Amino acid sequence: MGKRIVIIGGVAAGMKTASRLRRRDKDAEIIVLERGSEVSYGACGFPYYIGGDVKEFGCFTNGPQGIRDAAFFKEVKGVDVLIRHEATAINRNEHTVTYLNRDTGETKVLPYDKLVLATGSTPVKLPIPGADLVGVHNFWFPWDVHAVKKDMTENKVTDVVIVGAGLVGMELAEAFYKQGLTVSVVEMQDRILPQMLDKELADLLQKPVLKAGINLYLNEKTMAIEGTDIEGTDIEGTDKVTAVKTDKRVIPAQMVIVAVGVRPNVELAREAGLAIGPSGSIAVNEYLETSDPDIYAGGDCAENTNLISKAKLFTPMGSTANKHGRVIADNIAGEKIKYPGILNTGICQVLNWQAGSTGLNETSAKKAGIEFETVVVPGFDRLGYMPGANRLILKLMAEVGSHRVIGAQAVGTGGVDKRIDAIATAMAFGAKVEDLSNIDYGYAPPFNGPIDNVSTAANVLMNKLAGHLRSINPKDFQKIKGDPSYTLVDVRTPGEFATNRIAGCANIVNLPLGSLRSEAEKVFIDKKANLICSCQIDLRGYEAETIMRALGYENVQSLEGGMSGWPYETEGSKPQ
Repeated sequence: MGKRIVIIGGVAAGMKTASRLRRRDKDAEIIVLERGSEVSYGACGFPYYIGGDVKEFGCFTNGPQGIRDAAFFKEVKGVDVLIRHEATAINRNEHTVTYLNRDTGETKVLPYDKLVLATGSTPVKLPIPGADLVGVHNFWFPWDVHAVKKDMTENKVTDVVIVGAGLVGMELAEAFYKQGLTVSVVEMQDRILPQMLDKELADLLQKPVLKAGINLYLNEKTMAIEGTDIEGTDIEGTDKVTAVKTDKRVIPAQMVIVAVGVRPNVELAREAGLAIGPSGSIAVNEYLETSDPDIYAGGDCAENTNLISKAKLFTPMGSTANKHGRVIADNIAGEKIKYPGILNTGICQVLNWQAGSTGLNETSAKKAGIEFETVVVPGFDRLGYMPGANRLILKLMAEVGSHRVIGAQAVGTGGVDKRIDAIATAMAFGAKVEDLSNIDYGYAPPFNGPIDNVSTAANVLMNKLAGHLRSINPKDFQKIKGDPSYTLVDVRTPGEFATNRIAGCANIVNLPLGSLRSEAEKVFIDKKANLICSCQIDLRGYEAETIMRALGYENVQSLEGGMSGWPYETEGSKPQ
C-alpha cells in the first residue's frame, strides 16, 4: 500500500483530486470524508432544476458510467468515500484527522501522509429578525434545493422574494419566473450582477428583466422578514414567512430565498493553525500548498490570485475547483505544477439574455491603482441580415500606456460566451488591444461579421487610446444630459429620431450625418460648445465627431453605443 491521502470534502475539488490522483498513483490509499449524503454533484445546475429545464435531480450526480455515489468511486476509481462523515479536527503534529460519523455519533482518528482541504463554502445568513422563519431558504446545497422544491409544490407558492441580485439570485429569478411565480429581487447595491457588470451594462440587462414583470428593488436594504403563526400550531419556530421588509417598502412573500453570497469554510484550517489569506480563504502558494507543506487546499475554501491585479480573491466557482483538484493531484503525485491564478471569468443566463465578464471591472481596476480606458460597443453576434442575428453589447477595458487588456463585459441575446471566452484566452497570454484587433477569427455570415465584435471593440478602443476618438460612456452622459451647457447632436435620420431618442436632454438637435458637413456651422455657431454626437450604434456618431473636429469644434465627443447601448429612459413614437 502506498501513502495515505485524506481528502476533506467530496464535491468538485475533492472528487477531482481523488479521481486524478488515482490515475497518477495506482498504489495510493485515497480516503474522502464528506459530511453530506451526496458527492460529486453539479451544484451550478440547481437553478435549472427549479426552473424546469432539468427534469430529474439525479442528473446532477449521474455520469456516463452511472450514478457517481460512494459505491461508484469505490468500484470504478478505487477511492474510499465516507459519506455523512464530518472532519472535526486536524492534528498537524500527529498527521491525523478526527472525524464524526453523523449517523452513529462515533468519533474516530484517521492518520494521513498528505491532507487535502476541499471544505467548500457556506451561504451567508442574514442577521435580521425573521431569518429563521419557515419558508426562508438558502440555495447552495442539495438539501436546500429539495427544501425549495418541496415548499413550492406543497404550499402552492405564488410570491417569492429573492434577497441578492448576484449570479444565484438572478438565475433563480429566471427559474421562478418560468414557473409562473411573482418574483421580486431585493439588492443593496445599485445594479443587478454587481460583481460581474459595471453599471451601464447592468442597466441594459435590467430592461428585459423589468419588461418580463420581475420586480427589481435596487439600492434597498433588507431589514426584516415578517411572518405569522402557521394555522393550528403554537409551537415555537413554526412561524411562516409572509413578507420581506426593506428600508423602503414591505413586499408580500410566501417564500424567501437568501442569496447574498457565501463564505469559505476555513474553521478546520484556522483551528489547525493554517494561514488564512486577506480574502478570508485559506492561503495557498502557487502549488496550492497551505502554510503546511503536507496540506493542500482547493475549491471554494482556497484563496485565488487575480492574474491582472494580483489581488487575493475568494471566488467560489465550480470550474476553478475542478482545476484546483487536478493541480493538487499532480503535485501529490510528485510533480511541481503551478496554478497561475484566475481572471474571474463568469457567465450567466437571465431570461433570454446572457451576461458575461472576465478580468477586472471599473471598481476592481481602480482599487488596483490601474489607469485604464474603456469603450462600449454594440452590434450583432452575426451579420444582421442572417436569420437569428442577436443583439450584443461589449465593453472592453485596457491599461493606459501599456495597452494591456485588463477586462471585458458583454450582455446580449446571443454570442456572449464566444466573445468573453476569446478575450479571456487572449488575456491569459497577456494580450494588448492591438492583439485583439488582429486575431484571425473564423468568419462566415451565420457566425459573425467580417470584423468580429471583439475586433471592432478593440479598434474603437485603439482609436480612443490614440486620441482619434473622444467618446463618453452612457452612464457619464446620463449624469450631464440635463446640463444646458451640453447639446446632444443626433445624426440619425429624422425617421429614426422621431421613433426613439434619449429623453431628458436639456438640448438635443437632429442633424443627419449627410447634412452635417454643410450645415453644422450654421446650427452651432460656438466652436467651443460642448457637443455629444450620437447615432444608433455610434458608427455615425464617430464619423460625426471626426467631421466636427475637422471643422474646428474643440469640445466634441461621441456617445458610446449610441441608442443601442443606451440603458436609460427614451422617448418617441416607439420607446425602446
